[in-house]
Amino acid sequence: MFYVYVLKSKKDGKHYVGFSSDLRKRFKEHCNGEVRSTFYRRPLELIYYECYKDRNIAEKREIQIKSGKAHTALIKRLEE
Repeated sequence: MFYVYVLKSKKDGKHYVGFSSDLRKRFKEHCNGEVRSTFYRRPLELIYYECYKDRNIAEKREIQIKSGKAHTALIKRLEE
């Protein structure tokens, strides 16, 4: 399985969108400060994820969520 996920920083309230084939391991890496892009935003919480069988579809979805409108719509839905 391949996962697209959204993390929320408890420090600054900002979101991070990522992709992984091992969500548990990747989330642990984020929490342990092993991921450069989220190191300074810890502590983090996993607020959303989607599962896909096809890697290409998951990667395309990650890019879509990182884009303006899809990102805004998803975050708005999650915050409600």
